[in-house]
Amino acid sequence: MGDDAELTAAVLAAQDGDETAFRAVYRAVHPRLLGYVRTLVGDLDAEDVASEAWLQIARDLERFSGDADRFRGWAARIARNRALDHVRMRGRRPAIGGDETELTGRAAESDTAGEAIEALATGRTLDLIARLPQDQAEAVVLRVVVGLDAKTAAETLGKRPGAVRTAAHRGLKKLAELLGEDPETAGVLDALPPQRGPRSGAVTSAGVTHACARTQKDM
Repeated sequence: MGDDAELTAAVLAAQDGDETAFRAVYRAVHPRLLGYVRTLVGDLDAEDVASEAWLQIARDLERFSGDADRFRGWAARIARNRALDHVRMRGRRPAIGGDETELTGRAAESDTAGEAIEALATGRTLDLIARLPQDQAEAVVLRVVVGLDAKTAAETLGKRPGAVRTAAHRGLKKLAELLGEDPETAGVLDALPPQRGPRSGAVTSAGVTHACARTQKDM
């Protein structure tokens, strides 16, 4: 995922009609946004729902105002609305299944945050996240995978930041228990680096910033 300055610049250029910039925005945001949608609608329909979200993002982009952090939150809110519309039509929240390995981009070798998120984003772990109550699952994915701070995640979910922190903490605590029962995923949460500030990121040797994941204590 491109660093915040580059993403902010790409969004501004895309608002001026630069199609190359819009493709850059899509490449930076889509993988993690798709992972979030999958926690809501499951693997089978996630691509279609995410495509609907991107159509709305493209249509409403001129009205957006803000930087990279706000854009990620705005895009997540649109994706959530489209996903919940889909769930209401189907009548229930399906379980996640299938291959989730594309949830994150390839991280640089020195990018500890990216490696931790990539480990968390395996199909097995997302299956476990799907077993959490929906408020906890959404809070974990928005904060750990999408990389939103508590305030932005709260705006996306229509809740107070404190409620999102609590849901994320409880979700990660339960997820740690579930991961501990699985030898192949044990230790994933311990590898998560400390929470970053709302406007900073962990820059890799390649100059690409990945949204840092949060530990249970930071939630």
